[in-house]
Amino acid sequence: MKSFFSSLKEVYSRLSWLDTVCSAIVALGLLVALLGINGKVSSFLEFLAVVAGVYLVARFIGWWRSRLLWSLRNRIYVAYLFIAVVPIVSIVILVVLAARILYSQLGAYLLYEDIHKRIELIADIAQHIAIAHQTLPASITESESEGILAVQSQAVHDRELPGLKIEFSSKSRDLSQLRDTSQGKNSFAGLLQEEHSVSEPTLSLISLRMIEDSEEPRVVVLRVPVDKDFLNTIAPDLGVIQLNLMELYEGTSPQGVLYRSGGKQYRVAKPIVASNRRLQAPMFWLDSPVNVVSPLDSVYVAKDGKLDLARPLLAVANARPSRLNARIFTSLGELRNTYVILFVLVGIIFLLVEAVAWTTGIVLTRRITRAVADLYRGTQYVQARDYSHRVQIEKQDQLGELAESFNRMTSSISELIEVEAKRRRLENEISIAREVQNQLFPSTLPSVPGVEIEAICKAARSVSGDYYDFIQLSPTHVAIAIADISGKGISAALLMASLQAALRSQALTEGSEYMSTAELVTRLNKHLVRNTGDDRFATFFIAVYDSATRTLRYTNAGHLPSFLICNGSSHLLDKGGMVLGVLEDYVYEQGELQVAPESLLIGYSDGLVEPENVYGEEFGIARLREAAIRVQSAKPSLVAESLMAAAEEWAGTAEQADDMTVIVTRLR
Repeated sequence: MKSFFSSLKEVYSRLSWLDTVCSAIVALGLLVALLGINGKVSSFLEFLAVVAGVYLVARFIGWWRSRLLWSLRNRIYVAYLFIAVVPIVSIVILVVLAARILYSQLGAYLLYEDIHKRIELIADIAQHIAIAHQTLPASITESESEGILAVQSQAVHDRELPGLKIEFSSKSRDLSQLRDTSQGKNSFAGLLQEEHSVSEPTLSLISLRMIEDSEEPRVVVLRVPVDKDFLNTIAPDLGVIQLNLMELYEGTSPQGVLYRSGGKQYRVAKPIVASNRRLQAPMFWLDSPVNVVSPLDSVYVAKDGKLDLARPLLAVANARPSRLNARIFTSLGELRNTYVILFVLVGIIFLLVEAVAWTTGIVLTRRITRAVADLYRGTQYVQARDYSHRVQIEKQDQLGELAESFNRMTSSISELIEVEAKRRRLENEISIAREVQNQLFPSTLPSVPGVEIEAICKAARSVSGDYYDFIQLSPTHVAIAIADISGKGISAALLMASLQAALRSQALTEGSEYMSTAELVTRLNKHLVRNTGDDRFATFFIAVYDSATRTLRYTNAGHLPSFLICNGSSHLLDKGGMVLGVLEDYVYEQGELQVAPESLLIGYSDGLVEPENVYGEEFGIARLREAAIRVQSAKPSLVAESLMAAAEEWAGTAEQADDMTVIVTRLR
């Protein structure tokens, strides 16, 4: 359960905003579908849900693919899957599909041929009766001869043609029209659908034959009703057989399954199902049945005598492939068993080859992945600083040479680690000071209406002696501080940490926004005097701005004076006193002034004004102030970068002699 929630958490962490929106759309679409809400908006929402669902599925497949293919073993298995398994499975599916199509066509052929053999049979019977009628003795009357011939033919063909009826009639109108459909010949044989006024339409095999040399025109008519008993006698290799009589459909909206033929639409009017026919039992588990569909043509006679010369019929059946195979291989005679045995042997050889190929592939895959896994496990030992682990070498091949190279590498890592430890001991002091200092600078800017703050600090070495801070005292009050700590290295970083802790402990107390900056600086001075040596001190400047009253209160403790720029003029903020950490009972002074709109407060360290040019002239506060006035309308970030660039350009060298810090505050 824990791993499940971990997986969900990992999936959630990977969701983008688009994934989240699509998930919400899918959820709304499912809710609309479950509640059954109808309307244009709901339909459009369901459409969007489908599109979003497709996108999420694609995203999930990509994420799952990246996780699956991370392992080399899985990659090789996937490669084998697409190189070997997928083509073989595709070929097998293609062969099975082709076999089922062939079996279906064979079944349709058997059904079609058997019905047409019965049609040819009754046509032959009609022809024999017509010829036999001419050979009877003259002493026998025509009615007696017709009766004798009809009885004999019915007795002989009762099994193949159940319900056979033989009639002799004159050339009636309906039969004459039906016979004339055979393009002027004296005979007709085929399937006939007849529509009756009081009963359902019927289907029958019918054959008409003109008896020549008769005193009057006579036609012998053979009729076999196509019913469930007739269907029992045809195509014994098939299973259940159903013959569907079709009727013309002229509606506008489809009803049921429609069949198109000759530009017309037909639907099932009456099914005729064979009785006592069942699908044969399977010979083995793969002997699944196939469906058989065979279209037939018939002549349709309507109630009013109109003819449809191409009314379709659909013969539907099913069959077992094993029975159809027996029908196919019957024609091979004595070689049938030889072909079957040869086919089985080839199949067995193919399976053996596949088994050997799979076994070889799996063995090689396991060997490769085991070597990679051993190397990966070795890297885990190295990551855990255990350099005594060695990878086992099984064979002297490329993988074995790779393992040997890894072992040689781990044996030399100890020496490298010792050298690295010495270097780190030398840099340890600097890295500690850097870490301490990085934690002192503010990580987020205060959010006070009408106040924009930007600060840049460039250390001359790894650790800077400059310190700046921004503290939000209330929704409308913000404190801005900058300091320069005496000394370098860890000692300066520790003093900076002490000053920062003392400043924040005083500034973050309740009501500190109304505290005098002189009182705040006095407390910081006492803290430094009591907790540092006599040779440690810091210059410090702090200003508290109230955006509601546009009042700026400040105290400068020995720091270079900050200045406030407005409309091209500047005002130095120099009221305060001496540096912090020297005299415990020193009294500091607070300065206060009203700030005009769009003013710019700039604080800086001595590293920004002390760079010298090639003639030994310092950049100075005056040049810094003029550079600030030139860009006073720009954003604070651009102002800070411009001042830094101006000082560096004056020095003419990329090397810094001291730390350079500047704070730019826009007071709107």
